[in-house]
Amino acid sequence: MRGDYFQIEEASKDRGAVVSMSGGVDSAAAALLLRDAGFRVVGLTMKNFCFGNVDLPERSCCSREAVEDARRTCEQLGLTHRVIDVEELFTREVVDNFVAEYENARTPNPCIRCNSKVRFRTLIDHAARLGLDYAATGHYARLHRGEDGRIRIARALSASKDQSYFLSPINDRAILERVLFPLGELDKADVREIAVQRGLHVAEKDESQEVCFITGGSLKSFLSKKIPFKPGPIESVVGEVIGQHEGLGLYTIGQRRKLGIATGTPQYVVKLDPSRNALVIGDAEDLRTSHLTCTLDWMDEVVEGSGRGVSAQIRSRHRPAKVKEIERRGRLCGVVFEKPQSAICPGQTIAFYKDDVVVGSGVIDASTDD
Repeated sequence: MRGDYFQIEEASKDRGAVVSMSGGVDSAAAALLLRDAGFRVVGLTMKNFCFGNVDLPERSCCSREAVEDARRTCEQLGLTHRVIDVEELFTREVVDNFVAEYENARTPNPCIRCNSKVRFRTLIDHAARLGLDYAATGHYARLHRGEDGRIRIARALSASKDQSYFLSPINDRAILERVLFPLGELDKADVREIAVQRGLHVAEKDESQEVCFITGGSLKSFLSKKIPFKPGPIESVVGEVIGQHEGLGLYTIGQRRKLGIATGTPQYVVKLDPSRNALVIGDAEDLRTSHLTCTLDWMDEVVEGSGRGVSAQIRSRHRPAKVKEIERRGRLCGVVFEKPQSAICPGQTIAFYKDDVVVGSGVIDASTDD
């Protein structure tokens, strides 16, 4: 896609930046790089829970330990550190949505939801209150300024660490004109080396767990306190009842383990049918289809109806696949891939790319046969 990647050096450093401090090495390095580049930096940590009500693992980005690590990092760097309470917003927009999606037999991505509904809006608002021009995070992503002058999210230089998928719903110009990604042209080894050389105490800290608010136990134990699971039939793709599931919310498309079914060949969850409370299993080929429908958060005008030159990513570890056709009806969208894709999962985000630039995002509703 024509245009240029936005460089940190292009940003005005006069009025500084708020940096989202999670207590990890990535956000620490982002704050360090901006400070060294001449920005006035304020560290901001978001408190998503009442700590007295939950028992978070140490590796959670929302634990007491994470907040303390963020404070210590700011102290090391000589930065002001602030903690802001976003519990109500986070619960409403992320946790409640997470539970509702699983109750409807869908598999959400709460990190993406947090970025689009909580994190970046909070950062921009707080930066404005402090009289700072920018908000920054430790995400591995870049910004691309197109020939039309618009800034869009783009893939990081490091393909293995790229997190643009997790940022894909963000299309608000008021945010994109004021956000910075200092790590966009680095990889994890670079970041750790910087942190070690500068003596940051989080230099060797492990990555945080994927779902920050799953406390101590498993996803099953978390959901079982919030959703009344109802057992139902496990069926083959031809409708034969071959077992019983424990509740549709405990399964996801593509799952192979813990099905309690022995057929002699590997079996996978290929469909969750809430209308009948039925779980359908099949072989790997039954997971593959070229068609899906989704509800768009947004789609750029540069995307033609044919989908020519567009690829789409359907989960965080999915290799983007070429799109053959896109049919839009308002926010509803049908997508046809050039080749069948495996385990298309309702509730997951679909991110659309033109070259390395995000040009659309939505939430998958269903995979279809045609």
